[in-house]
Amino acid sequence: MDAVDVAVVDLALSGDAVRLDTLGTDAVEYPPRLRARLAAALPPGRCDTAELCQLDTEVGQAFAAAARHGLARWGGGAAGLVGSLGQTIYHWVDGGRCRGTLQIGQPAWIAEATGLPVISDLRARDVAAGGHGAPLAALLDSWWLAAVSAGSDQPPSRGTTVALNLGGIANITVASGPDVVAYDTGPANALLDAACLELTRGRHDHDPGGTLAADGRVLDGLLDRLLADPYYAAPPPKSTGKEYFNGDYLRTALASWWGDRPDDGRPGTADLLATLVELTARTVADACARHRADRVVVSGGGVGNRTLMSALARAVAPAEVVTAEALGLPSDGKEACLAALLGFLGWHGLPANLPSATGASGPRLLGSITPGADPLTLPQPHPQRPRRLLLGEVDRQLPTAI
Repeated sequence: MDAVDVAVVDLALSGDAVRLDTLGTDAVEYPPRLRARLAAALPPGRCDTAELCQLDTEVGQAFAAAARHGLARWGGGAAGLVGSLGQTIYHWVDGGRCRGTLQIGQPAWIAEATGLPVISDLRARDVAAGGHGAPLAALLDSWWLAAVSAGSDQPPSRGTTVALNLGGIANITVASGPDVVAYDTGPANALLDAACLELTRGRHDHDPGGTLAADGRVLDGLLDRLLADPYYAAPPPKSTGKEYFNGDYLRTALASWWGDRPDDGRPGTADLLATLVELTARTVADACARHRADRVVVSGGGVGNRTLMSALARAVAPAEVVTAEALGLPSDGKEACLAALLGFLGWHGLPANLPSATGASGPRLLGSITPGADPLTLPQPHPQRPRRLLLGEVDRQLPTAI
């Protein structure tokens, strides 16, 4: 919830492949007040209908500004369509099943600002089909890794490659078997950010570069209590979010671990952050070990946390850790590239979920279309379902997705 990720991407269909060329990516920060209100709307906070309406509007306007920025900087002022994953405000999981999911950011504001059709609400159809609506990145990851494994111009892997995204929640994609497996492993930055907010009384909402955590020591007793959460042992498909791993969750865990000991001996900021870094590294490493990972390709905001990346490298060893750039995609902008890809597939009448990853009952077309300035004219559905993602130059006469 720190910023709006935007990517301008050229895409083209060719047989069983989608060719993708990233023209540019950026992160456009939310206005500070909007950012604070979004954080306050998450559980355990309350969000009434008036606040939800205002947030939906203001996030949509922030998305529109980010889209215009991307178009002006890399799109030459023009594009074919916009794909928007939205800002998740609530992901409803009950008894291991996703019952619903809500992403805000009214697409009409994007369409009005850009004149382009917008494909949004990309998770709901998968949920309606019995899936978790996440991680949708499994599609991009599996096609991308398939191209690498098939001997593209990217460096080959020695064995099983796992794609890892470190956002608020960590998720992995494994494409080495007959079916793609992908799921949320647990918190990445969610509890770290919650701890910063709690311990600094709202002055800081994250630990830049992991500098505070680097000065701390891991509290083994607290770590053991956190690792005992049943989510980590649950089989996939599964998903989670800040509805579960939030400030209340952290306060409850601390109170349970600390018990009746005096408050003046409670852990300091650095020790708590070091423990939460180790929690993320350990839970990701355990998941990667279950799939016998030889290489872990990391993307997301967590890449910028040097302390987390160091802990991850130690935890997954002897597996190799590389960032997404090593295989041709931007670490910070991969989720925005995913939004463009999902929108592009929906525009061409192609399913964009992977049932083996999300748990849906079958492939589904994803998203709802908001028209732009002109009447909608959809292309004929592509006759062949893509299975690979090729990175490189795309014919500039083809529509650009953002």
